[in-house]
Amino acid sequence: MSLEAHVATLSARHENLERMIDAELKHAWWDETRMRQLKLQKLKLKEELERLARP
Repeated sequence: MSLEAHVATLSARHENLERMIDAELKHAWWDETRMRQLKLQKLKLKEELERLARP
């Protein structure tokens, strides 16, 4: 897999997690544990994307 394809895949996963977080927050009974897990996954993807963007 090329670097560009890998970055595109990670970006898509990051966007998907953002949508999942938004959907979870729309529920009055959102699960704090699930929210923490989703945000942690999103943060890890963001850090990986930033690492790959460095020269």
